[in-house]
Amino acid sequence: MKAAYFIDGRVEVGSMPDPTPGKGQVLVRTHSCGMCASDSHFLTSGKHVIELCKKHGGPYAALDFSKAFVPGHEFVGEILDYGPGSRKPLRVGSKVTSMPLMLKDGGHAVIGYDNHCPGGFGEYMLLDENLMIEVPAELDDDIAAMTEPLAVGLEHARRGAPTKDDVALVLGCGAIGLGVIAGLKLMGIGPIVAADFHESRRLLALDAGADIVIDPKAQSAYEPLPDLGQRQVNLVYECVGLPGLLQNIIQSVAFGARIVMGGYCMEPDQFLIFAAQNKRLTVHFAGGEEPQDMALALQSICDGRVDVSKWVGARIGLNGVGKALSELSGPAAPVRTVVDPRCQ
Repeated sequence: MKAAYFIDGRVEVGSMPDPTPGKGQVLVRTHSCGMCASDSHFLTSGKHVIELCKKHGGPYAALDFSKAFVPGHEFVGEILDYGPGSRKPLRVGSKVTSMPLMLKDGGHAVIGYDNHCPGGFGEYMLLDENLMIEVPAELDDDIAAMTEPLAVGLEHARRGAPTKDDVALVLGCGAIGLGVIAGLKLMGIGPIVAADFHESRRLLALDAGADIVIDPKAQSAYEPLPDLGQRQVNLVYECVGLPGLLQNIIQSVAFGARIVMGGYCMEPDQFLIFAAQNKRLTVHFAGGEEPQDMALALQSICDGRVDVSKWVGARIGLNGVGKALSELSGPAAPVRTVVDPRCQ
């Protein structure tokens, strides 16, 4: 198959072996795959991530960075075949997406970050038949590929156990922050405050359902807010992933606040426990999506409760992957660039 793959910190485009499904596995032709910031981070810092997983535990410990692997974990595709002895829950030709996991050997591999489980930057993928979910045939492929990043935001939103008495603050309005806003709206939580340095992302936050947007350079999101009758935020979702942010939140929030750490920070960080204790703060650490989040994400996209159409920017073929990864960050970058591996 043709694929854009990573090897030793480089992006190459070429031929890779066609994957062969085993029992319980599904061979899928990829239609569209979102490009995530974690793909860019892994390209430049993959060795560091692997070492962290080996030392502290994590899903990437077995990945050999010196050997080719095909990234891409936000995908939609078409079922071509099943491995022998599979249950075959959906008909061949069905359009599907999935959590990017393959269950095996009592554990799991992360699709797109495993040398033997190619992701959506390749023409073909293997999925776990027990984790895939059917996508309506009429749903646009690029929109369907937003199911997984939206599901991550939905998981983060519920991790904070929000109530109708909360005033939530979302820090960072990329795909995950926008997903958190969408998740809070689906649960009937409000008001929602969103903060981002870039005006374009603040506008997207308003579209997603935020009630107030704040430029952190111009205003503190933690002070009593006149537009909310001087109420203060008490539930903070950190969706950035930079060292120092947790301590900044701790010293800024009011007594009794709750904090959800959703941004991936792969550097050592420090915070003053004394300050958090004195304020009686609660900190939750959010992770990836679970099956219930994938189901809700796809359902809410299909029924129109969540509009992810403005997330999708450029659409590229395999030869554009390297350049697009290098331009992934910054205020001008779309929330998601999508890759169609059927195109060169």
